[in-house]
Amino acid sequence: MEKTIISEGRTTNEAIENGLKQLNVKKDCVEIKVLENEDKRSFFSILAPRIVKVEMTLKERNKDNNDKPIKKEIELTEEQQEKAHENLEEFLKEFIKKLPEGTKYKINNTKSHIEVEIVNGDLGYLIGYRGESLYALQNILSVIAGKGIENKVRVILDIGGYKEKREKTLEELAQKVAKTVIKTRKPVKLEPMQAYERKIIHSKLQENSKVQTTSVGEEPYRRIIVSIKN
Repeated sequence: MEKTIISEGRTTNEAIENGLKQLNVKKDCVEIKVLENEDKRSFFSILAPRIVKVEMTLKERNKDNNDKPIKKEIELTEEQQEKAHENLEEFLKEFIKKLPEGTKYKINNTKSHIEVEIVNGDLGYLIGYRGESLYALQNILSVIAGKGIENKVRVILDIGGYKEKREKTLEELAQKVAKTVIKTRKPVKLEPMQAYERKIIHSKLQENSKVQTTSVGEEPYRRIIVSIKN
């Protein structure tokens, strides 16, 4: 998919709607230029089928290939880090009692976020399909960590080294898709992904001078399209 497309319809509105469906974005995400207006028809073309053409260009969003702007991280004070750590410790001590025997956890404080790692070889159900359960639990832990703290606390959760494995899988997928796009010269639309996963794809393909990546759609169905560079 190119960043600029030409869309057609019997009216201007229909041409725009067709283009928005093709790009899978909302109207405020594109710049629109009418190339052929339905009102400008000559006597000799009056019997011809009415066709309106519009040029639609994806607006530049940010450096993360049209993903939402990355918010500046809020630094946590040492006191806030300790409070967040205590909140998580209190919850996780009880939580792991409900998990398979031998499950352990580790909490690491940083100025920008709190890292939590849960380790056990039999926690696939806690990760879920493509990490859905993991990310849901991560959101819950963020709320728990922020209890009694004015600033929002971001928790980054990993379970059994899942994220490292997933990152490797996504990097391999990015390379495979890039080869397909270069060979066929046709865009490839990937399945919806978490923002964290889209960032991995974007970063990996920035190294490739022949393809480009664009994020389209709204969460949680936002996805990447890989296409030949103009």
